[in-house]
Amino acid sequence: MQNLLHNLNPEQLAAVTLPAQSALILAGAGSGKTRVLTTRIAWLIQTGQVSPSGVLAVTFTNKASKEMMTRLSAMLPINTRGMWIGTFHGLCNRLLRAHYRDAALPQTFQILDSQDQLSAIKRLLKSLNVDDEKYPPRNLMYFINGAKDQGLRANEVEANDDYNRKFVELYDLYDQQCQREGVVDFAELLLRTYELLSRNQPLREHYQSRFKHILVDEFQDTNDLQYKWLKLMAGQRGAVFAVGDDDQSIYAFRGANVGNMSAFEHEFRVENLIKLEQNYRSHGHILDSANTLIANNSKRLGKNLRTDAGHGEPVRIYEATSDLQEAQWIIEETKSLINEGASRSEIAVLYRSNAQSRVIEHALVASGIPYRVYGGQRYFERAEVKHAIAYLQLMDNPHNDSAFLRVVNFPARGIGARSLEQLQDAAKQYGISLYAAVPYVAGKAGATLGSFLKLIEGGRFETQHLPLPEMVQVVLDLSGLLQHYQNEKEGADRIENLEQLVNAATLFVSEEGFGIDAPALLGPKAQAVSGAAITTADGIEVFDADAPLSAVMSPLSAFLSHASLEAGNNQAQAGEEALQLMTVHSAKGLEFDAVFITGLEEGLFPHENSQKEDAGVEEERRLMYVAITRAKKRLYMSFSQTRMLHGQTRYNMRSRFFDELPEDALKWLSPKVQQHSWFANAKSAWDEAPEKAANNISKNFGRRDIGWRIGENVAHLKFGEGVIVNIEGSGGNARAHINFGRHGMKLLDLSVAKLEKIA
Repeated sequence: MQNLLHNLNPEQLAAVTLPAQSALILAGAGSGKTRVLTTRIAWLIQTGQVSPSGVLAVTFTNKASKEMMTRLSAMLPINTRGMWIGTFHGLCNRLLRAHYRDAALPQTFQILDSQDQLSAIKRLLKSLNVDDEKYPPRNLMYFINGAKDQGLRANEVEANDDYNRKFVELYDLYDQQCQREGVVDFAELLLRTYELLSRNQPLREHYQSRFKHILVDEFQDTNDLQYKWLKLMAGQRGAVFAVGDDDQSIYAFRGANVGNMSAFEHEFRVENLIKLEQNYRSHGHILDSANTLIANNSKRLGKNLRTDAGHGEPVRIYEATSDLQEAQWIIEETKSLINEGASRSEIAVLYRSNAQSRVIEHALVASGIPYRVYGGQRYFERAEVKHAIAYLQLMDNPHNDSAFLRVVNFPARGIGARSLEQLQDAAKQYGISLYAAVPYVAGKAGATLGSFLKLIEGGRFETQHLPLPEMVQVVLDLSGLLQHYQNEKEGADRIENLEQLVNAATLFVSEEGFGIDAPALLGPKAQAVSGAAITTADGIEVFDADAPLSAVMSPLSAFLSHASLEAGNNQAQAGEEALQLMTVHSAKGLEFDAVFITGLEEGLFPHENSQKEDAGVEEERRLMYVAITRAKKRLYMSFSQTRMLHGQTRYNMRSRFFDELPEDALKWLSPKVQQHSWFANAKSAWDEAPEKAANNISKNFGRRDIGWRIGENVAHLKFGEGVIVNIEGSGGNARAHINFGRHGMKLLDLSVAKLEKIA
């Protein structure tokens, strides 16, 4: 017992040893929340308050759940494989597999990732002859997922106009298509589980009675339906241990509701609110900056990070004249860090928008510094891998129309658009899948489609007794994918990715306990014989949800579910040590020795879309808080006077966030130019009374021996007429800030810009 608790600080110890009632743990960045969650589970089990099977732990990433199970295994001599620890989607998938009949799903239902879902929606619109320009498929996908995240079926969505009524109609038809094909999207996993537990009282009470302790990580990121799901699982007696940080809630655009934390505190009558404020990641100046910044947000639950690591290095701030200069400064500082012994993989460059990375990447390539864009295309999302997965999906469930359409003519086998139209018409007429409709297509189209059916059926027959890794290899050969890419000029990388799928299958069956020689197409009858079917004490007959995947799913079905669920894993691939580039959103949950936060300008960070309402700016401030707290030892911030974005040169005011940082924690690497506040005042004065402002400016600054004067009217070939509102530098280095009215503010080099004076 003592060994379990001896390294905890007082706040962590208080959280871990709380009594069996609902609690809210405000866990600041770098405060050891994973340790608290894991130790809490171990302490509950070790003290006999709960068995491993009575714990339900919900995380937001597969990585977090795996780390939790690894730590638990090290703490206690228990087998964590049967424990209910996972993501919302992973746990819902597990529950639906156990109760597929009650959920009105086929036993071998498959999961659509976002790309597959979009393809299914495009197919639906095409079959209905719906104008996809008027009703864009991606917009419909967002509409459907948004409704599901709120727990709403099509008949429950309010439609105020004809456009939305059409979306509601299409939502209903999409649901019917998915049901017919035996597939579910990610949002459906949660909604279907919620509906199942809502209407099935015996099943609901079974799980409520079983899970006496529910632990939730990253509670601030829950959406409305996830919170409802948790309340349903907890019932009246369950103890929910919620861990989160309202200051790091940055996913409102995905439906996350930071208000769930306050609602939880009220609805669960939380008596125990503990703040984890001891930070084990960052030095003092970094934390002071984060604390002072976030204090500007209202409606916080409130906490203040602290550290015993000392003040450390000051936060370095750099003002660049252009985004090119900003990128070059990053290169120079990075080289200095590396020369001091820093690892490239421990240096991160963060930006608010992906569009900012282009200039930085260009500079990195020129400098020869290896880099990696974090969150790039993931393994299971690569086209060649998705093709192979689609063939495997057809082996498991030939009625998956999305998989069918992806590979029916890939590699090309002479099945054109007209043949597919005939097939889709037949499927629609008889209300069956595309696969089942092939015999109803006559002529040459029917013969060609029939050959594809023979390929799939032949593959199913040839691989029915093979282990999963061997099955994957056979499918890669039979499908023609390997040969197709061998004939491509640059197909070597794609072939390597396909061959890696065999390795992935080998690792999967080993880790999940299937056994390396288990037949991949183990059917439902064999599963039933395995003893996985049980009858609970309350009379519910299900496949044992505690049993490992090997008892309730075939290796192939489990692997396909794994591929879909793991599609969100965006860990960088092993390889050469490289500088890390990423958006601030992608950086959440990560930490680095040195962090650059770039592009800190009004309209960019905070983003211009956020400035219409206070809630938007507060979310941007939380995003900035997340960015700051990624740094352990060194933190750099930069902004640029001009930036090329979306094909236009933008003149930028520095971000308001600089005014919300503590001065004694900062070090300005370039002079702290006061022109921005002066510039804003000058612009405002000019807008109100141009002549008066020009006279005042002229008196104060006069001419700088360069032929131009502040307040002078000028004309530019591209930007039209404008007025010089500030001049910096002299001689050949002089530059002018010019207000061009509707074209905004521009910073122009006077030795290059072709300006004409207007009398």
